[in-house]
Amino acid sequence: MKFKFTLAAMALAASSMSAQAQTEIQWWHSMSGALGDWVGDIAKDFNATQKDYKVVPVFKGNYDESMTAAVAAYRTGNAPHILQVFEVGTATMMASASKGVVIPVEKIMRDGGYKFDAKAYVPAVSGYYTAPNGQMMSFPFNSSTTVMWVNLDALKAAGVSTEKLPQTWPEVALAAAKLKANGHKCPFTTAWQGWTQLESFSTWHNTELATKGNGMKGMDARLVLNSPLHVRHIENLGNMAQQGLFVYKGRAGNAGANFESGECAISINSSAAYAGVSKNAKFKFAVGTLPYYPDVAGAPQNTVIGGASLWAMAGKKAEEYKGVAAFFNYLSDPAIQSANHKRTGYLPVTMASFKMTEESGFYKQNPGTDVSVNQMIRKTTEKSRGIRLGNYVQIRTIEDEELEQVWAGKKSAKEALDSIVKRGNELLEKFEKANKS
Repeated sequence: MKFKFTLAAMALAASSMSAQAQTEIQWWHSMSGALGDWVGDIAKDFNATQKDYKVVPVFKGNYDESMTAAVAAYRTGNAPHILQVFEVGTATMMASASKGVVIPVEKIMRDGGYKFDAKAYVPAVSGYYTAPNGQMMSFPFNSSTTVMWVNLDALKAAGVSTEKLPQTWPEVALAAAKLKANGHKCPFTTAWQGWTQLESFSTWHNTELATKGNGMKGMDARLVLNSPLHVRHIENLGNMAQQGLFVYKGRAGNAGANFESGECAISINSSAAYAGVSKNAKFKFAVGTLPYYPDVAGAPQNTVIGGASLWAMAGKKAEEYKGVAAFFNYLSDPAIQSANHKRTGYLPVTMASFKMTEESGFYKQNPGTDVSVNQMIRKTTEKSRGIRLGNYVQIRTIEDEELEQVWAGKKSAKEALDSIVKRGNELLEKFEKANKS
């Protein structure tokens, strides 16, 4: 009995040591609702594949809040191992790399003993997170793009064709008018107004939002989003707002809930809205391409990346970075990426995962789910490669403030866009001065 007890005690001690030896990886993120459940499942599934590391996802509020929290935590030596940062924070994070705040994903992977091929990624994705020196800085995690969500039941009831969805802005306005005439109180809305109606609108029409390739070529970029085309578009939306055809539902992704509930019939939003729409919508829906103006030469071109990437924060132990590398390697599996794409609507960020999804028959079974990919894999131009500007979190707030004035009828489109350019360029100048080497 004593011998058996000793063996049992040794086994228990070994088990305890194994548990204690497990390296914990803190992952701060900004996913809530259905996407928060998804993040939790990803960590759970990775943890089940091995026993050396345990990824612990921690919700830190929206993207602005989590980024602010991480900066404060870094200064006190308590930053997470992995931080999810939305795309508009990319320029700021890249600038912080020169100050030793983050470690490039390529270095993390290779130091961890894994192969990392940036060419395996969709070019519009890898290019966005690649520094001027050619080094990929962060891990593309939840990449999305702007698409149009349509309530097919509402369109059909209003006499709008559901066989051929509206593709141009004039067609969207006409559909909205029919919806209103049929009693619909919210014919059209938009989420993430700066991203969808200024940024993606610009690249979709092969038009600069800012100089220097929209900031991709240098920190001395300046906003030029008060062009005649931009003024025309915002003026049209302002007129739709005054007529009750466009109903503004608030900043960020607020309008997503209004579409899911059936309140709003047409919504411009992220492709990642799929997770919530597929789960909550009680009506037939479809995904359409971002509308464009047919008389604009070069339109449609391609939309830009949205969503976020994962950054490895500096100041951790070598063994902990091996865990980060193992997690990134797990996320690189085409099968994992394909499953994530099917569940959320985020892009399959590698060509292998896109091909795997296509061959599985998912796109045929779920028409429209390939719209986001097809919009992104088009050949990009100097004007449509992406938008990477410093202090852009603050500039997005300025865009919100000024556009809201237009929707409320308090400012003209020209006045609001001129103000965005003036106020935004002041912030770009400050960023450039603060980060000059």
